[in-house]
Amino acid sequence: MNELHLETSPYLLQHANNPVHWKAWNTFSLAEAKEKNKLIIISIGYSACHWCHVMEHESFENETVATVMNAHFVTIKVDREERPDVDAVYMKAVQIMTGHGGWPLNIVALPDGRPIWGGTYFKKEEWTETLDQLQKMFQASPEKMIEYAEKLHQGIEAISIIPTNENNNSNHKLLVENLVAKWKKSFDWKYGGMARAPKFMMPNNYQFLLRYAYQNQDAELLSFVNLTLTKMAYGGIFDTIDGGFSRYSVDLKWHVPHFEKMLYDNGQLISLYSEAYKLTQNPLYKEIIEKTLTFVSKEWKTPEGGFYSALDADSLNERNHLEEGAFYVWRIQKLKAILNNDFDLFSKVFNINSYGLWEDENYVLIQNQSLEEIAVTNSIAIDELKNKKKIWEKILYKEREKRVKPRLDDKCLTSWNAIMLKGYVDAYKALGNEEYLNIAIENANFIIKKLWSNEGNLLHNYKNNKSSINGYLEDYCFVISAFITLYEVTFEEKWLHNAKQLTDYSLEHFYDEQQAFFRFTSDLDQALISMHFETEDNVIPASNSVMAKNLYQLNIYFDNSYYEKVSQLMLATLLPNIDYPSAYSNWLDLALSISKQNKELAICGPDAKKTNKIFIGLYFPNVIIAGTDKTSNLPFLKDRFIEGKNLYYVCQNKSCELPYTNIQEIISQLSL
Repeated sequence: MNELHLETSPYLLQHANNPVHWKAWNTFSLAEAKEKNKLIIISIGYSACHWCHVMEHESFENETVATVMNAHFVTIKVDREERPDVDAVYMKAVQIMTGHGGWPLNIVALPDGRPIWGGTYFKKEEWTETLDQLQKMFQASPEKMIEYAEKLHQGIEAISIIPTNENNNSNHKLLVENLVAKWKKSFDWKYGGMARAPKFMMPNNYQFLLRYAYQNQDAELLSFVNLTLTKMAYGGIFDTIDGGFSRYSVDLKWHVPHFEKMLYDNGQLISLYSEAYKLTQNPLYKEIIEKTLTFVSKEWKTPEGGFYSALDADSLNERNHLEEGAFYVWRIQKLKAILNNDFDLFSKVFNINSYGLWEDENYVLIQNQSLEEIAVTNSIAIDELKNKKKIWEKILYKEREKRVKPRLDDKCLTSWNAIMLKGYVDAYKALGNEEYLNIAIENANFIIKKLWSNEGNLLHNYKNNKSSINGYLEDYCFVISAFITLYEVTFEEKWLHNAKQLTDYSLEHFYDEQQAFFRFTSDLDQALISMHFETEDNVIPASNSVMAKNLYQLNIYFDNSYYEKVSQLMLATLLPNIDYPSAYSNWLDLALSISKQNKELAICGPDAKKTNKIFIGLYFPNVIIAGTDKTSNLPFLKDRFIEGKNLYYVCQNKSCELPYTNIQEIISQLSL
């Protein structure tokens, strides 16, 4: 029988009515495979995944396919967002076997969980034929399967080992310079991003490149980052009608996405556009921030202060069938009926032409020129055109709200909530909107109340007033980072102490001294077939790179030499072995933080919080900020507060100059 109706994951519940006898990943399912000596089918996906839905419809809803799967296999469905640890291990296996990965991720494993075959999407016939062959082989020659599984398992273990520093190059500055020079060769100088499709936004890449360009006065690189951010903002990967970004673009020009919207993408992109706005004051970036956070608050914010996870790529079309992008696309006849005399001008702004055409007469709205350029070409005042654009978007929003919305993934994940929390704080830094800070604090309290247990550990998932799944390293690192960011804008030291408490817990239960990195799973959890150390930055930065940055920053605040030692050892081990810079951008960012360009600022005095609003609104990526309006025992601030005086200390490597009293002098001192 299908047991997924007992689960809370929206993805698993989507499969609860399949004729396949799905089970969830748990000790009982795994024990059954061993007891009955059956091969295991492990099928991994997530609720917003378009191709997961396609394979479900073609295969898992099919009685014939289900009969094949049920006859000889223990069938396990996994929500990769709930169980990123399981996903990571089997993704490695599929990448070894096929050279690529993705979702849906489908694996056949021995009864002990070691994989023997796998891939991503399969057509129905290939899927059933392969399953039949594997079962016959398992019956006839199990020893061959076991031999192959052992070799594959050795391969998984080998790529899980972090290479040691063999070239002993300790010149971090030179290493980073060479990697950036190499990276530039793969830039798309026409549309921004990397010169390949599909295009993922990779926000951490551009946060690092923005910082590197600023700190090294690289005008060409800064221009490239702004080109990328502008082209992404033009759509269609950005939903200009209601805000929010889709996960990635299938083409070079950021036009047609797989239409799922993910919380983690939008949280990171808010942080990126906020940083870029502080540096450039580009009004387009401000528009992106405000539209996206309006969308997030409206569609994803829960009554308890949490954030939901995603909106599906697929939605019901006019024929009541699930179709990718149906909610978002437009046809000419509909647009003409809605916009009347404004259609011609609208079509020039949003390319209702061959440039904006997707397929089947459907258009995805995309700009390819600035409004200023369009205004000049069409002899219209820029303010009038901007006003028209706002009116059009409101009209289309009301019309679109009549459609059936994409399905909501209504679980709250700790790591993704923390990423969005940080996005709100970064937006507050850039725009000064107090509502953003209030929402961030509400979310931080939600995490503390609902996802931080009395035993000291974080829990990964929250739904239906129930917290579940022991937290992963990604939960700890992003919550710690978010709490540090909250301290930077509030100067409330409780956020730093919370961050330190979670850091110490992580060192106790995740840190592997032999590897000098943090395991992805706690030592309190049941072991999988292989240990996972997440070091490559992907669409979300690697949990180890985030933790290394946290340790470095907390070392400054708490004068903790052990934090510093662990952080620097992680970087020193990894940096010389980096060959593909876009997969290690957060590590490169840490290298900049440890460089001689990095500084610390202590703001002490009765006006500390008021003054801090000035500093956090400026682009100082190389400055760690702390402050207090009273006597503080925080090691970095100890003995720096003098009653009635506003003093500003510029420090480097924990060594401070004599205090300044003039804000403009400090700004000049901190500016590169």
